[in-house]
Amino acid sequence: MTKKIAVINDLSGFGKCSLTAAISTIAAMGVQPCPLPTAILSAQTGYPSYFCDDYTDKMDEFRKEWKKMDVRFDGIYTGFMAGGRQIEKVFEFLDDFCGENTFLLADPVMGDNGRKYDMFTAELLSMMKELVRRADIITPNLTELCLLADNDYRMLAEIRDQGSLMETVEQMARSLMKHGQAMDGPGEVVVTGICFTDQADGIQKVGNLAVAGDKTYLSAFPFIGESYSGTGDLFASVIAGGRARGDALEETIELAGRLIELAIQDSAKRNVPRNDGVDYEQYLWMLAEKRKGEADI
Repeated sequence: MTKKIAVINDLSGFGKCSLTAAISTIAAMGVQPCPLPTAILSAQTGYPSYFCDDYTDKMDEFRKEWKKMDVRFDGIYTGFMAGGRQIEKVFEFLDDFCGENTFLLADPVMGDNGRKYDMFTAELLSMMKELVRRADIITPNLTELCLLADNDYRMLAEIRDQGSLMETVEQMARSLMKHGQAMDGPGEVVVTGICFTDQADGIQKVGNLAVAGDKTYLSAFPFIGESYSGTGDLFASVIAGGRARGDALEETIELAGRLIELAIQDSAKRNVPRNDGVDYEQYLWMLAEKRKGEADI
C-alpha cells in the first residue's frame, strides 16, 4: 500500500515553496502527499505584494472529513504557520491522526539569516516550541534553532572556526532533544543552512548537520553565492519522504543536499529571481530513481 504523508502548509500561486514544493517532491519519492492548506496565497510572502486567504477555520473541516474517511497516515509534516491558532488546530489534528506508527516532522518556519519573519510573535514561538517537543524530527535553520533554544543568533554569526561552530550548533540541537526518561523533545534534529569555511580545503560551504542519538552527521556542499526562497521546504520534503519509505537519515540528507545544489547552480546560471525559487523539477528523477534502485546518486 502506498505510504501517505499529511502535509500541513500554505499554498502559493507564485514562488516554488511550501505545498508546491512538498507535493511534487514527496510524490516523486513514491509517497502520497495529502495536502491540508493553512492559507492560499497569490504569491509567497517574499514578493512585494500578494493576496492571502487564511484557512485557519477551514482546517477543522479537513480534519473532520478525513476522520470520517478513517484515513491513516505514515507521517505528518508541518511547515509555515501563520500564528498560534493554526498550531492549536495542528494539535487537534495530531490528536486524531498521529498514531504510534506515525512520525511527525516539524519544520519550524519563523525566520532566516538572523531575521524573524513578519508573522513572528512571542505567542507563535511559545506554540512552536510545544509543537517541536511533540515532533520526532525537526528541520530548523540556524535562526530558528536559536529562537527555539533561546540563544542569540549574533553569537553564532561571530564564530569563525568550523569545529567550534559545529560543536555549538550540536549543543543547541541537543538542548531541544529527549533526555533520559524525558519523553518531550524530538529524537532527531537536522539544522540546515550552516555557512562555514571548510578547514580541510578552504572552500566556503553550506552544510546541514543531523543530530540523532549520540551521533552527528554533517553534509556540506560548496556555497554557490546565491540563496533562493523555498529551498528549506524542498529539503524538509525530501527528509519527510525518505522517512516514510524507510531510508536512512544520512542517505536522505545527502540526497536532498545534492538535488538542491544542482537546482541552485542551474537557477543561478539563468538568473532566476530569488523569490521565484529554484527550478528543481528537472532533478526530481534523482528521487524517483533512488526509490527504484536504478541509480546510485
